[in-house]
Amino acid sequence: MTKTNLMEKYPVFSLHINKNETNFKNVDELVTHFKELIDNHPIAKLIAIFDHYEHTSQINDYVIAPEIKAAKNVIFCFGKQLPNAKILAVRPRSIGICEFEDSFEINFLEVPNAQLHAVTEEWAKSVKNI
Repeated sequence: MTKTNLMEKYPVFSLHINKNETNFKNVDELVTHFKELIDNHPIAKLIAIFDHYEHTSQINDYVIAPEIKAAKNVIFCFGKQLPNAKILAVRPRSIGICEFEDSFEINFLEVPNAQLHAVTEEWAKSVKNI
């Protein structure tokens, strides 16, 4: 798992997994896996699945890196507390799943709650065979 600051301000955690390091064959299988993890979590709630690749490819003059074969976001929320209005800016959460010819990349923004960040990181790592 690596942490980068996308555009010098967004803390993004990424995990690159070769297809020979996982039993998952495609993005849709990974989406199903994350949906099950969310459904089994005591406070997480699935909101939607967003097919980012399809959406972008429908726009005139779109740009998709040629190595990207599929890209979807699993959108969910841990929202156990609503202490102020500003917390809405960091919710809901999203796990991005990108498929390449021989690998996957899983990305998510840093979760403000350390415990729930650890859960999200654990979910991402669960894709890789140990």
